[in-house]
Amino acid sequence: MTFNGNWKIDRNDNYEKFMEQMGINMVKRKLAAHDNLKITIQQTGDKFHVKESSNFRTLEIDFTLGVTFEYSLADGTELSGSWNMEGDMLKGIFNRKDNGKQLTTTRIVQGDELIQSYNYEGVDAKRIFKRG
Repeated sequence: MTFNGNWKIDRNDNYEKFMEQMGINMVKRKLAAHDNLKITIQQTGDKFHVKESSNFRTLEIDFTLGVTFEYSLADGTELSGSWNMEGDMLKGIFNRKDNGKQLTTTRIVQGDELIQSYNYEGVDAKRIFKRG
């Protein structure tokens, strides 16, 4: 189970621009860019348990591949969608409840890094985590 383990944020790429496109205000964008996010992932077959812990909140999520579930971002944006495996990549497609627009997220492990990529309305961003 490639994704299993503890991951700590190392760096961001275009993350502030992505958050701006999502409609997140400047104060929250500045805070989120330095949130010290840690993710713990445990995969058992097609079931995942994910714990996200940051300076602002701790959240635990359980999901099954291909099964739609509800999720709230740290800024309160509510989403509905699901994760699926595409080869060795986890791909999540979520729709915002407030405006119906789509957010696509992928997770892939390369070496000792977990690369989480986002796309929202043509703006791409990445958050890169180190194992540890």
